[in-house]
Amino acid sequence: MDFFCEKYKEKVSGEKIRCSHPKEYCKFRSACIIHFMDGEQGDNEPEEAAKKEGGMVTLQFDKNNGLLPAIVQDYETKEVLMLAYINDLAWEKTLETGKAHYWSRSRNKLWLKGETSGHLQRIRNILVDCDADTVVYQIEQLGGAACHTGHRSCFYRKVSREGLQTIDKPVFDPEEVYRK
Repeated sequence: MDFFCEKYKEKVSGEKIRCSHPKEYCKFRSACIIHFMDGEQGDNEPEEAAKKEGGMVTLQFDKNNGLLPAIVQDYETKEVLMLAYINDLAWEKTLETGKAHYWSRSRNKLWLKGETSGHLQRIRNILVDCDADTVVYQIEQLGGAACHTGHRSCFYRKVSREGLQTIDKPVFDPEEVYRK
């Protein structure tokens, strides 16, 4: 599989997966995402749990029935926008396209975030935990809202003595966006 560097308009072969360009130029492309996960020019040895196979990071999909949590965070503000789950197919599609893909547990199928609403998530960086069984997607949220309820974040409520309290206003009306 070949990858494409948008800034320098050049192909990077799957075997050579490392991008040698400065990271500020590496936007939304899986070759650059993998470069970020591997550290600057490979200077850092990855943890034992994040074994390498053919230049790709191997996540521990054998845990938790093949589903791993993906914490989704705004790339610039670091605001937590949502929590979703990925399987190996969602992981591969995310790396391939530079757009966040998840596994829908309720629909039991692959899900491109924003496919219906247009509120896509462009991957800017991916962090992998020490056990290689949880990821953090640092994303650029297109359309302003990550939550299907129309709120920017799925975490738009906080616990108070009175119960759950909504702490922000929706960015869009879900009735309009998801009308079928």
